[in-house]
Amino acid sequence: MEATERRRVAAKRVRAAEDAVEQLKEGLAGRGVTLPSLRVDPVSCAGNEPTPLVDLGRCNIDTALRLCEVLAEKESGHGE
Repeated sequence: MEATERRRVAAKRVRAAEDAVEQLKEGLAGRGVTLPSLRVDPVSCAGNEPTPLVDLGRCNIDTALRLCEVLAEKESGHGE
């Protein structure tokens, strides 16, 4: 694969990760959960062939418990 094609593929991967982060932010916000450190991990985007990772980040205990509630609601079918 030539350099131009590698850059195009890399940019596509990073955009997909950025889109995933935005979807997560919107979906979680709709359930009353905010992960303040949610982002694309910049280190995973480095190099010629990046494999972007979504960094869910750190949150306080209240946010972690709220996320547990949301997951339990979804599992029980009450969060729809």
